Amino acid sequence: MSPKITPEHLRRGAIVYVRQSTMGQVVEHTESKRRQYALADSAREMGFASVSVIDDDLGRSGSGLVERPGFQKLVAAVCGGSVGSIFCIEASRLARNGRDWHHLIDLCALANTLVIDGDGVYDPRLINDRLLLGLKGTMSEYELSLLRQRGLAARDAKARRGELRFALPPGYCWDELGRIEIDPDERISESIRLLLRKFQELGSARQVFLWARETKVKLPVLRQGPTGSWIEWREPAYHTVVQVLKHPMYAGAYVFGRTTQRTQVIDGRARKSMGHQKAMEAWNVLIRDHHPGYITWEQFEANQKMLSENAHMQKRAARKSARGGRALLTGLVRCGRCGRMMRVFYGMRSGHAHRYQCRGDAQAEYNGMCLGVGGVRVDRAMVGQILEAVSSHAVEAALRALQQVAHADADIRKSLEKELEQARYEASLAARRHAAVDPDKRLVARELEARWNAALSHVAEIESRIAQIDAAATNRPPIDRAALLALAHDLPAAWNAPSTNDRTKQRLTRILIQEVVIDQTEDAKEVVLTIHWTGGRHTEIRVSRISTGRYPGDRHPSPVEVIRNLGGQWPDRELAVTMNRMRCRSTDGGTWTAIRVRELRERMGIAPFDPTHAREKTISVDETARRLQICVGSVLRLIREGILPAKQLMPSAPWQVPVAALESESVRIGVREIVERRPRNFRVLQDERTLKFPDFP
Repeated sequence: MSPKITPEHLRRGAIVYVRQSTMGQVVEHTESKRRQYALADSAREMGFASVSVIDDDLGRSGSGLVERPGFQKLVAAVCGGSVGSIFCIEASRLARNGRDWHHLIDLCALANTLVIDGDGVYDPRLINDRLLLGLKGTMSEYELSLLRQRGLAARDAKARRGELRFALPPGYCWDELGRIEIDPDERISESIRLLLRKFQELGSARQVFLWARETKVKLPVLRQGPTGSWIEWREPAYHTVVQVLKHPMYAGAYVFGRTTQRTQVIDGRARKSMGHQKAMEAWNVLIRDHHPGYITWEQFEANQKMLSENAHMQKRAARKSARGGRALLTGLVRCGRCGRMMRVFYGMRSGHAHRYQCRGDAQAEYNGMCLGVGGVRVDRAMVGQILEAVSSHAVEAALRALQQVAHADADIRKSLEKELEQARYEASLAARRHAAVDPDKRLVARELEARWNAALSHVAEIESRIAQIDAAATNRPPIDRAALLALAHDLPAAWNAPSTNDRTKQRLTRILIQEVVIDQTEDAKEVVLTIHWTGGRHTEIRVSRISTGRYPGDRHPSPVEVIRNLGGQWPDRELAVTMNRMRCRSTDGGTWTAIRVRELRERMGIAPFDPTHAREKTISVDETARRLQICVGSVLRLIREGILPAKQLMPSAPWQVPVAALESESVRIGVREIVERRPRNFRVLQDERTLKFPDFP
């Protein structure tokens, strides 16, 4: 035993530090791990009565960029003065960077702790031993850097030739000659093709995911472990769909180095994180047409462009994809003044008009709205232009739609047939295993029989799903080809059909239109639309605007119509106020007074208002809002939804609300729901909106 080991060291005990850099080394390099654990027996042979093993850092790098709880535990024990000696197989096991190594040596010198490895016993308090330990730490750090540099250079050189092997995404495998080929498993390859076809059809990764969930199509997922990689069939997940759509290898390209690592200083220490995506221009290797692809490179680039457009808020100055909603031009409208993309603002309730607005530079000081126009008339004008542009191609579109409907269920059925074929193979394999076991060994036979039954149940489930698809196809009414072609000639009817949803209209619009620039004339009476078609042509149209607070010309009632419907229902003075609010002008263009209303009523032979006449007691909307303690807009909402009974003798006339209806149970429930939608801190918000001026002396 070395004379450097004193009874004091033996009394304090020893710690054996065990570490391997990766989980692959933990699984494969078992001899190194066995040698490190054997140091505990060596410590006991030297006379250390108390020996503990720290192996919390198995599978963790010692470069200093990864958190090492075992090393921190070792440092804490040394600082506590309870460690007499540290056993390690070599210096590189303790640390691979100079900062951690020299920090540990300094602590060992202060606490009188020895460092023992396969070469000898070192006392950090002695200058010669401290020099040797410092050299070992420096050489270990240099060795790691040199090995990493050589390994990365060799890896990158092999990758630039397209020969570096790595785990391939589902749908590909390596052959015997080191080349990439399409997976011979037809179920895997057909599922990848099905996802890519569905994206071309639906135009959205989320819609593809929802379709896969609805049809219960299972997708292949690559699983990796210390022993290798394998394919596992899982329920559809959104990230699985996105990985298939974004991976360039499905376009026949060999790629390497699409992600990078970042190093950040956290709590005074460097921390490395992996998996950060790089731009295509920064990829280490990109070799096109390297192997057979599921799609072409042009299709892959078109898919990436569509995915970037679907990310609605990532690039504020770029065109966006169809996301539903009532606005037809969502994500296509650009401000003609500042060049920014215009946003869509909807009403609080469905059915309200929408607006296209540009607020200018939101980061700068707010100077008011840049441009805002109503969206209803703009959309109507755009629909007219679109229908006129595609009228000559309507028959061809109808035939393609017929073909798409015919093949819609074929893809699902084909995927299920592949899954059924594999399920039947697994059932036959389970049957053969059950037949090969000794019947008297019931412990094994029962388990194999249960697996066989589970495989048969899975086969029956898939067969039932295929039968349901066939039954649905049989019960579906046949498609009338002649009627479909006739509908193609009547595009407005097809566009306005209830089955044509907003998302479909938006997708059709994006196929034809690249961008729409909106501006208005100097007098703000017309909206100027500049349409940039996909083919490169441009069209300019003008849409008249409606001034705020004015009725369109077709909604101005005539005085005779108003008196005929409302005469005798209210006093002449209130009737005059109502006619003025309805923009009902007299022949000379003047406003209505009680005298003019009375003269016109008498000429038409309509009796005056009789307050003694028995009629149902009604109140106005304003009085209803005051009694129910809600706003006028909420009262009108209850009327539109049929909760609050009210009548209106003609459009734009005052509503008549029965007083007795205010006490009904349905009205109380409706008012309660309106009140519950208010924020709980409503009073506090009202107080914050009140300006408070300081008290001046």
